[in-house]
Amino acid sequence: MRTSSPRIGAYSGLCGISQTCPSLRLNAFTVTSLSGSSAATILPFSATSCCRTTTLRGSITGSRLGGLAGRDHRWVIISVVYLLVRCLLGCLTVLSRAQASKDAELLVLRHENAVLRRQAGRVRYQPGDRLWLAALSRLVPRRRRGEVFPAAPATLLAWHRRLVVRKWDYASRRRPGRPPAASAIRKLVIRIATENPAWGHRRVQGELVRLGHPVAASAVWQILHDAGIDPAPRRVGPTWREFLAAQAHAIIACDFLVVETVLLKRLYALVFIEHGTRRLHLAGVTAHPAGTWTVQQARNLAMDLSGRLGTLRFLIHDRDPLFTTAFGEMFKAGGLRIITTAPRTPRMNAICERVIGTLRRELLDRILILGERHLDLVIREYSTHYNRHRPRQSRQQRPPDIETQPVQDVANLRSVRRKPVVAGVINEYHHAA
Repeated sequence: MRTSSPRIGAYSGLCGISQTCPSLRLNAFTVTSLSGSSAATILPFSATSCCRTTTLRGSITGSRLGGLAGRDHRWVIISVVYLLVRCLLGCLTVLSRAQASKDAELLVLRHENAVLRRQAGRVRYQPGDRLWLAALSRLVPRRRRGEVFPAAPATLLAWHRRLVVRKWDYASRRRPGRPPAASAIRKLVIRIATENPAWGHRRVQGELVRLGHPVAASAVWQILHDAGIDPAPRRVGPTWREFLAAQAHAIIACDFLVVETVLLKRLYALVFIEHGTRRLHLAGVTAHPAGTWTVQQARNLAMDLSGRLGTLRFLIHDRDPLFTTAFGEMFKAGGLRIITTAPRTPRMNAICERVIGTLRRELLDRILILGERHLDLVIREYSTHYNRHRPRQSRQQRPPDIETQPVQDVANLRSVRRKPVVAGVINEYHHAA
């Protein structure tokens, strides 16, 4: 059904109705005139389509305008005042036009309105439309009201009774059942359930009671259900990050780092890294690695670790033939289990491969290595910087050897001093004493 006629649009300003799209249901009022008379008579028309929403430009939007009007009368008053102002401005526009053209156009609109009403069937008015019709009914003579208005006086009285009923109806202002849990309780329930995948809703409810929050078990179940968290038996287990973080304190990994000197001589550096603390160890540097040399470096590392070696359970390395059986026996004697990676699978030793990449990017790609002693010196100095100063994301930006990060006042920013390390390639920043 066509509802965007230019003739209807000409009088949308008069009645305050917005015709924004063809799929809207409109309740507008056109103006007709009696022959030989300048008095204006109001005729209603409506155009219905598949859309359920009625849009009033400048007024409250929504399909339940009546409910909003019953809740807050201020919006109804503002809507009516705005509607009346627009209608008055529309009337001034109509009065300024020629009388003959107005009569001809109003007769066409009246006939078109009658056709649309026959096709639309029953007209459904919103509370704002009813209020407007009730206000305009006093301007129309009684003998013409039956022709102008589709509603009888009893209908107007029924409209008024509905407004009174909605004013005193509090059913829509309250939700059935118990009041919902506080937002802080909901967040705490979801946090506990997320951090403990094996806990059911009753276990979470017991923890809340222990913390001093007496919440019913059914309320906890409803919160978890609304958040999309399944019950404990069907809940997803720990992620790879959580699993590896739980095992990281017992893992140490090693690998060889290959470096070309300024004279294109190849050097080998054996590095170890603890997964739990990300502490870096340089075992040694040589130009001619062998199985016996690797075993000796393992002995040196075991002496350096001393008491911490008992906390480790796994050693990860690749299938390099330099990692001989004697090398493995050194760590097995300390209670460690040797885990060998698959061929050509560096991701199985990802943390060690990543620290080697860090060494290259931050140090070896920015300096020329002169020889074996030079490489040993710069890597040991970098290891000191790495363990005592360089922040690690896996440790909440704390270095491996630092357990707590101090918090400084913003006023102390002027006391920050720069300290070049590792031949000036890397800068460290400290507060002045």
